[in-house]
Formats: sequence, structure tokens, C-alpha cells
Amino acid sequence: MSGIQAPPGFREMRLVLLQHGGLASLTGKTGLAMLRHRAGPIVAVIDPDHAGQPLQQVTGIERDVPVVADLAAALPYHPEAAVVGLAPSGGRLPDPVRHDALAALRAGLHLASGLHTYLANDPALAEACWPNRWIWDLRREPEALGIGQAGAAALSCRRLLAVGTDMAVGKMSACLALLEAAQRSGIPARFVGTGQAGILISGEGVALDAVRVDYAAGAVEAAVLRAADALPEQGLVLVEGQGSLCHPASTATLPLLRGTQPTALLLVHRAGQQSIDRLPQIPLPDLATLVSTTEALASWARPDDSGASAKVAAVALNTARLDEHQATVEIDRVSQVLGLPCTDPIRWGAEPLLRALVDR
Repeated sequence: MSGIQAPPGFREMRLVLLQHGGLASLTGKTGLAMLRHRAGPIVAVIDPDHAGQPLQQVTGIERDVPVVADLAAALPYHPEAAVVGLAPSGGRLPDPVRHDALAALRAGLHLASGLHTYLANDPALAEACWPNRWIWDLRREPEALGIGQAGAAALSCRRLLAVGTDMAVGKMSACLALLEAAQRSGIPARFVGTGQAGILISGEGVALDAVRVDYAAGAVEAAVLRAADALPEQGLVLVEGQGSLCHPASTATLPLLRGTQPTALLLVHRAGQQSIDRLPQIPLPDLATLVSTTEALASWARPDDSGASAKVAAVALNTARLDEHQATVEIDRVSQVLGLPCTDPIRWGAEPLLRALVDR
């Protein structure tokens, strides 16, 4: 089946993150997600803006990783691969990052990137890459794609799809927190990454925004079927959401619904947000309307014998911009308005969300 697989050994490699200016910015969300969720070692982070500062102080992430100014300062920590941790506007490699990427290759490191710009096509970077080293441009359309055929509806395992009210509200982080909660509870679970950070963390998936629209549902379907192969009947496939039905630039939710054929949905929302974050002239619908609309869409394009259609089982609320008291108040409010379990899975863990999903 089609899909993206990391180079051999990548999951265990010692990584240095090229995070220039991204430790305190949404442009660095890829690297921040890796710092929060990657199980394998991250030995250094390059961000000249915060070099020498404790990572926890800058990001709130409790991981003991030194922040350094450049690749030369990272080499004493013996990284094996450099990873571009940024998601800059337009997907192009900023010059300071390119400088350290080039230095990494010249030092004999591998290089991984999820940008739209393919680094392996850069003549200087390709020339600097040592023999038996690789440049992994993961944001590529998989080979041997087919169209969606609702094949995932026949699976016996549970399938959760995260749907968000906007881009960059925490859909991937919520799914990875659920994966960690499932592992602690002994529930067999697999994560399907559909964006660059999710694929870099898990080592596999499908870069949905690199797939031609006619094949998008089929690419998701193939990834879900592949993940389900390793699970027992009561296992759980967690599918990372992309984009939003509410965003005028996003077309991702429908192929995710069609390809996943979910048995449950997780609504992901940033607390207090009332419009698209970078397009404030576009208001968000109220959450109850969004829940009912998403559930209606999930009920279509399904086989007759596939059982009850997916409902929103819980809400993952991103409260990063609130203090603890404000976050608690808002979680209680959203839970009462929607009549659904609600928590911030990064702040307080995903166990309540997992219980809501498993108890359905």
C-alpha cells in the first residue's frame, strides 16, 4: 500500500532540530511538537534567539535539551541527523536555516525536512551530502495511489479522527496525547500522521497536502488500512486532522472523513477563539453548530452495512493562552454547552478523552 516511511533507523537517531526563531513562535510548531512527543533522542536545538536559555523556560516543555546558536555548537552533542523544525510561510527554507543545514551535511549528518521546497533538489545541499547519507524530503505524494473506496469502514478496530475549528489549534498534539494515554492504559493503538510533524514523530503516514485532490481520500484510506493491520479487533487508530471546515483555504477535512471512515470524532478548539486566527474577518460558527454539521458530513459516503455513523465523542481544548484558573472555567463552560467531556490533553493529560472514546 502507498505511504511514507522514514529512512531506516530514523526513529532511534540522535537529532538536532533546526529551529531558528521558532522556539517562541507558531512557525516552529513542527520542532515544538517533536520536543513534546518524539520518543527518540533529541540532543540539541538550534535557535540563536534563545541560545543558552533553558528549553523549559522558553517553551514550557519539560525536556532536558540544550539550546545552541548554530550547528557548530550542536556537534559536541553528537547528532546523527538534522531536522528542519520550522513551518515557515510558503514552505521555503530561510537562509539561516539553509546555512546550518548545509553545515550539517558537510559534517556528515543526515537531513530531514517536511517543507514544500525539496532540499534534495538544491545543488549545494545535494553536493554536500556524504555517500551513504540521505536527505529525506517527506512532503511528497506517495506512489501507487488509488481513489477512496470507503474500505476503512470494514475494519473492526476503532478509528478516531481529530477535526479542528482552525489550523494549528492542536489536532496532532491531541492525537499524540491520546496515543500516549492509550499506551499507559494498555490499549493497542496506532497513530496516522498526515502532516510533516506527525510523520517526523511517528516515522510514517501520508503528507496530505502533497497529494492531488482526486487521490487524497484514497491516500488516507491506505494509511488507515496499513495502521490497522497491526491492531487487534478492539485496537484504536488515531488519525491526525488537518485544516478545518471553517477555514477558506482548507480542503483537508472531507478526504480525511472519507478515508478514515471514523467511528468517533474529536473536536479540537482553541479556548476563546471566535474567528480564524489569521483571518479575523471570518467568524467561527458556534461549537454546537460545528458539531452537528461535522457529524452530518461524517454520516455521508458510507456503506449501508457500516453501522452507526461517527459522533463527536469529546472536545480537546487548547488553553495555552489562559492561566490555570481561566482554563478550568473555560473547560467547564464548553463541556456544559456541548454536553461532552472536555479537557486540555497537553495541560492535564488525555485520559478523560480516551475514556469517552473507549466507552462509546
